[in-house]
Amino acid sequence: MSNMLSHNVHVLGSVATSSLTAWRGCLVVKKVPQPEKPIVLYDMEGCPYCRRVREALTALNLDVEVRPCPKGGSVFRAQAEALGGRQQFPLLADQNTGMVMYESEEIIEYLFRQYADRPVPSYYRGRVWQPVLGSVASVTSAMRGLRVTPGKRPEQPLHLWSFEGSPFSRLVRERLCELEIPYTLHNLGKEHWTEIGPAKQRIKPGPYTPIPGGKRDAFFQVHKRVQVPYLEDPNSGEGLFESARILKYLDAHYGN
Repeated sequence: MSNMLSHNVHVLGSVATSSLTAWRGCLVVKKVPQPEKPIVLYDMEGCPYCRRVREALTALNLDVEVRPCPKGGSVFRAQAEALGGRQQFPLLADQNTGMVMYESEEIIEYLFRQYADRPVPSYYRGRVWQPVLGSVASVTSAMRGLRVTPGKRPEQPLHLWSFEGSPFSRLVRERLCELEIPYTLHNLGKEHWTEIGPAKQRIKPGPYTPIPGGKRDAFFQVHKRVQVPYLEDPNSGEGLFESARILKYLDAHYGN
């Protein structure tokens, strides 16, 4: 199978994952100020419970430092255990409040109460069927983002602009997790329903104009478009759009 055909198959699987999770983690529920100190998330990209936390982070437009902990990983798992007492994920560490938390339901409740001063919206509350659908969603992505792949460590963490429900962004996050590459996840969720749709064909016709003063507007002022994923590597000075190009770059620079 050619690389491009394989990539397109992976994209379709990622679309199925977003569909099974009801496209949560696309639209911002409430824009909140970024905290003074980074929130840290010890994470397995393909884990359905970690996915729910990342959905909530997108809903709040909160950035987070991701420390990937795939199965078989050796970079951050011991650090997570030293911090929380066990290797269980997700694990959230909020340096602003000193909170260290396991359990996705509790983390989501904490994020909405602490940063939005409101209860969890119905759309983001736990449902009895979610663990099953979440597991199926991981299967449709071929369980990528769960197991470690040998690679090289960057000297400095990378930066990824993304939002949880983006099928193309998911492919990049999966690879970053497998390679155990730490990165700052800059959430760039859609700030209005008219932004729904792919970057080149949103619901609202005509040239795209982001809401003034938001994170999308700030991104637009720099790049003259709003499209995810976008990866910046401070180790090389590279800045890249397009998931296929980013994956090729990661494998060339950090894969074995």
